[in-house]
Amino acid sequence: MQDELWRPGAPIRNLRVRAAMLARIRGFFAERKVLEVETPVLSKCAVSDPFIDSLEVGFGFQPGIEDERLYLQTSPEYAMKRLLAAGSGDIYQMAKVFRNGESGRRHNPEFTMLEWYRLGFDDQRLMDEVAALIQTVVPELSVTCRSYADLFEQELGLDPHRAELAELQRVCREHVDAPFEDNDRDTWLNLLMSHVLEPRLRGAVFIHSYPASMAALARVRADDSGRLVAARFELFVDGVELANGYHELTDAREQARRLASDQRQRAMLGLPQRPLDQRLVQALEAGLPECAGVALGVDRLVMLALKAEGLREVVSFMHERA
Repeated sequence: MQDELWRPGAPIRNLRVRAAMLARIRGFFAERKVLEVETPVLSKCAVSDPFIDSLEVGFGFQPGIEDERLYLQTSPEYAMKRLLAAGSGDIYQMAKVFRNGESGRRHNPEFTMLEWYRLGFDDQRLMDEVAALIQTVVPELSVTCRSYADLFEQELGLDPHRAELAELQRVCREHVDAPFEDNDRDTWLNLLMSHVLEPRLRGAVFIHSYPASMAALARVRADDSGRLVAARFELFVDGVELANGYHELTDAREQARRLASDQRQRAMLGLPQRPLDQRLVQALEAGLPECAGVALGVDRLVMLALKAEGLREVVSFMHERA
């Protein structure tokens, strides 16, 4: 019999568990006096990251007039930082976010992201709070931490900060079918991380102190060995990325430089040139307080709690049923 696509894909019992988990998350932040906020889902600007594709929509005022191009948010980050610069204090949000081309067992073009910012925190202190939140929802889960360098050195015998390009290419091609040339070291490091190392991670593992070239919107600092590293972390559970956090960049000039660099990389890759969020830069110019922030995939967290095999067990209507 043909599947009845009007029905939710997830069992109602799982949706009740999901609702209870969202209530616990809100309780977690209420106890810590972190303010829940909402920001626009539609923006006049798109994310600059070359590896995340925004969904475009047309907003029409009246027939015969060209639609205004708007973009569904891939993260509430930029708008939340504008709130921080305006004096909001500690904030969090559970937001619907959208990413083009993402579909599969662990991906849906529309998903729920939990994002929060804590004033006066650095990335290390925020990792402790992420672990506390995770264990509030999944108490039996134990969490460990490894640096990016230690992971590469212990698993592959590579120093990711100092290895030559040729060595990274050689080791990568021993594990991954990569019949192309690329002179960017990060390309090969990212391939090794995503295709070789992430699948080896068991349990809940924080990976921190990424190479400085991978800072994204995080600040750069010196580690215990004097190497420059990005003050950021990612949390993986059994090889699946769950969260990504930063000790946030507050330098407006550097933020503008990174946005422009992303735009140049998009052009080199033949990707659309979309408007950059200069209001974020203006917010940093006004003064973003010292803070750390993190984004966490709520749907994947519910999957983890229910030991589900895929998102369709915890999301009421995946995109094929929407």
